[in-house]
Amino acid sequence: MKGMGDYTYIAADFDHDEKAVNTLHWMRDNGYIQFKDAHELQQSYDSSLACSIKKSLKYRMDNSYKFVLIVGDHTDSVTKGGCQLCNSYNSHTYSCAKGYTVDYRSFIKFECDKAVEGGLVVVVLYNSWKVDKDLCPEAVRWKGTHRQMWKQGTDGKYYWDYEGIAQAFGK
Repeated sequence: MKGMGDYTYIAADFDHDEKAVNTLHWMRDNGYIQFKDAHELQQSYDSSLACSIKKSLKYRMDNSYKFVLIVGDHTDSVTKGGCQLCNSYNSHTYSCAKGYTVDYRSFIKFECDKAVEGGLVVVVLYNSWKVDKDLCPEAVRWKGTHRQMWKQGTDGKYYWDYEGIAQAFGK
């Protein structure tokens, strides 16, 4: 079932690619692109249990029509969000001490799976000068639009490709 709202859901490895997320917000604030950020619907806190955070992520995604994933060097190897990393996880019984369903997926892999299941429009932006699908989570590796976020200037340096990002984003 396609997301029901008019929000855009942005997913990323915030430990490594937060600057790229901030660039999307800067572009929105300066009229390059338009979107309503699904993260404004409901807050999650790092101190919450992974299952509580995933419930909040699902709520945001259920109210979104577009899923934007920023892929960096670490995106496909991030493990944060897997139940096995939670203090409530019992590694002997492979169960949750609080009685919740166990989910070993990272937040990013959970988000990618939910985007595909929900039929959201998928846009994958690479925090790089090239598209490298080997860095992209499998669920969205061959879905939607894929675009690099950087371009090489005539001086040989790399710069944000605002026009290319806006094109991929669908303005």
